[in-house]
Amino acid sequence: VLLMDEPSMGLAPALVQTNFELIQQIHEEGVAIFMVEQNANMALSIADRGWVLQTGRVVLDDSAEALLANPELRASYLGEGNR
Repeated sequence: VLLMDEPSMGLAPALVQTNFELIQQIHEEGVAIFMVEQNANMALSIADRGWVLQTGRVVLDDSAEALLANPELRASYLGEGNR
């Protein structure tokens, strides 16, 4: 198990992409990864599952694919207002 806390914090966008590509490769090699990350779009793009915390409590728990498709989550947490 690999624990990661904000692996993209403070990095330039190009480095964030490279960093997440490396994390994805590690995952594909069979390593379980538990990551805390504010860049939810990037984290969920490589995740199997996600949890959304609000004031220290889990308010959503689903597959990464379902979380990315959730319109309420996208509006509230991923910076996509009603379009």
